[in-house]
Amino acid sequence: MQDATQANIATIREAPTPQQFIAPFPPLELVTKPNLTTAEIAYYANQAEQTWRIHACRETFPEGLRPRRIGGRLNWPTAGAKKLLLGVPV
Repeated sequence: MQDATQANIATIREAPTPQQFIAPFPPLELVTKPNLTTAEIAYYANQAEQTWRIHACRETFPEGLRPRRIGGRLNWPTAGAKKLLLGVPV
């Protein structure tokens, strides 16, 4: 009985294995498609999706990031996002 208790205590004291973070999108440097979704641009800019929808509605988006409306959805140019967020000349 005591051996089982000691084993249980040892198991409890062990540090849990850390959970690995899995990013929902690839790094912006690796993205090659021409447009980003609103969810993607929000993730890369670390802002809420609604912030980017408001930018589109009020037309207050940063220079080079005018969204294209395709099929009722907003598509943000990848080149503009890279220029704004990474400082990469495109």
